Amino acid sequence: MVDNSDPGLEEIYTAVMNDSDNTNWAVIGYNDDYNALEVKSSGEGNWDEFLDFMCEEGVIHYGYCRVNTGDEESKRAKFVLTAWIGRGTSVLKKAKVSVHKASVKEVFRNFAVEVAGESRDDFRESEIMAQVVKAMGANYSGNT
Repeated sequence: MVDNSDPGLEEIYTAVMNDSDNTNWAVIGYNDDYNALEVKSSGEGNWDEFLDFMCEEGVIHYGYCRVNTGDEESKRAKFVLTAWIGRGTSVLKKAKVSVHKASVKEVFRNFAVEVAGESRDDFRESEIMAQVVKAMGANYSGNT
């Protein structure tokens, strides 16, 4: 496990979840000693902006992003949990991801889709949104 007790983690989770807050994504990562999680960035922008902050070579980041889906009659916010394992990250650090992900999920508790990758191509918005729609179950709007 990794230390996830930083109050900033709960604050950013609450901000992304809150319909009244414009914050729609957050990126967390490790402190310098790699023994605790901390907020690295957050924002109000689109998926590409989120990826700009999450996808950094040689590091491991976990992301949490609000996405909206549905039709004209029913818009719904859903959440995507991401794990970025940047190329050039040491094998020892990569190995920690599987163990530390449980601590990340204690912070980001509510999500429809979980995606991990080491290339920006692993996080194509159209593919992520298709997974979100599929995870929702019934699809009355004809989204694919």
